[in-house]
Amino acid sequence: MKRLHVGKRAALLLALLVIALLASGLAVAQEEKVLVIGHAESTDSLDPARGYTQTTGFILRATYETLVDFPDTDASAIEPGLASSWEVSDDGLVYTFKLQEGVVFASGNPLTAADVVFSINRLKNVKGSPSFLANSIAKVEALDDLTVAITLAEADPSFLSSLPNNAFSITDSKLIQENGGTDAADADTTDTAENFLNSTSAGTGPYVLESWERQVQTTLVRNPNWRGEPPYFDRVIVTNIPEPATQKVALEAGDIDLALDLTADQIKSLEGNPAISIYRGPSNIVHFLLMNQNPELGGPVSNPKVQLAIRYALDYEGYQELWGGVQPGTNLAVGLAGALGPDQALKRDLDKAKALLAEAGYPDGFEITLNYPDFSFQGVNMNTNAQKIQADLAEVGIKVTLNPGELQVSLQDYRSGKQGFGYWFWGPDKLDPVDFLAFLPGGKVATERANWTPEIAPAELNELIARARTESDQDKRLELYRQLQEYAQQNGPFAPFNQPDIQTAFRANIQGYVWHPQWLIDVALLSRSE
Repeated sequence: MKRLHVGKRAALLLALLVIALLASGLAVAQEEKVLVIGHAESTDSLDPARGYTQTTGFILRATYETLVDFPDTDASAIEPGLASSWEVSDDGLVYTFKLQEGVVFASGNPLTAADVVFSINRLKNVKGSPSFLANSIAKVEALDDLTVAITLAEADPSFLSSLPNNAFSITDSKLIQENGGTDAADADTTDTAENFLNSTSAGTGPYVLESWERQVQTTLVRNPNWRGEPPYFDRVIVTNIPEPATQKVALEAGDIDLALDLTADQIKSLEGNPAISIYRGPSNIVHFLLMNQNPELGGPVSNPKVQLAIRYALDYEGYQELWGGVQPGTNLAVGLAGALGPDQALKRDLDKAKALLAEAGYPDGFEITLNYPDFSFQGVNMNTNAQKIQADLAEVGIKVTLNPGELQVSLQDYRSGKQGFGYWFWGPDKLDPVDFLAFLPGGKVATERANWTPEIAPAELNELIARARTESDQDKRLELYRQLQEYAQQNGPFAPFNQPDIQTAFRANIQGYVWHPQWLIDVALLSRSE
């Protein structure tokens, strides 16, 4: 514990030093319009084919564009992006996009259909964290310089809603190839462009990446070749401030303009401060426990009866008292079509949890280690939740040893399926019910991270999943996803326990703030009242 406290003090001093340097730099460059964001950074990569965290998402939102887009304020419609129009074949397999004319990348290179082909093929072949989003794509073709056809392996009613994801950012193929990139089938071993893309961007967005110092600071500057109205701020600085308390101090002092990760208590203490504005609203981030289906990794928690017992043992109301929000019925976030809401969620029942443990052969409970990152995200401290999970499960005889880890190390273990019992959170890959398939056999989280594979799943479940993936009738789709969620509630290796509120504070003179369910924040929309 002593070393942990020393580490936190060191992080606090580092954050304060960064803030002080920012303040001095801003004083020198007063002619620049600069936005400073305090954030607990989770960036894994700024290569669109490899990066897949919330921080990566809002940085790529500013520096790249996609074929189609969502509205600025929500995900209620599919709108033109780099594609001005599109058509879908009668069988739902071929999507043909017409690109905008006259678009150039930050490098000055013109956008062509070849760039779209390269970007999507590279996403598939690099085999990075977000590459699975392109699994349904069988072929991408340039029909002419401004026309692209994407052919799917099977009908996917959610395909268009996946394209605004930053993984589908359209990149400058010429520039990336000049710097070691390739879209070839062996790109996972031959592509060497990641370091280049971590130091500069290759997109068409309103900003370009000037620099990224991992876990310290990310700096964006205006794209000189941006075709739209220039964004208000010349420079955007995202400074890594892991501790919410430090973010609050910096915001009150005016050293940062936005604090993205304050706790509910800190937000409450800022109420009534005329210099600070506050945003509250429902998020789409679900916090959950993962219980590995591989007995060699999960031990007792690989048993379905133990998994259900743990779901009954959690104090759901207690997590809402800590963070607000709602209790999700499943890992499909409340707010997405078809999601089971709080009224359909499991309720705490300690007697039922104990009975299930006894049936599973653990009448006196067992000992297990909980792995999770030592991290705060959007005001939710994972250590606090881990301690509560430990206390909740102790009430049914499960003795939990907490094992907090460094974010990127823990994230790698989670993604590679090495964690037997883990605590994580999830934001939707697609703002569609199909996102729930990630938590079912064959899906990314279930298969790769929890070892819940189609091979060990009952045939009727696999058949239901296959039907849900391709059904285009909305009423039938929602009914299929209801059945899948009800199955997972009783039989799945996940225990979703809270969907907390989004709580953001910013200086009162910052205008245009909008929380978005896909990219969290669009810095190009922000300005400062003068």
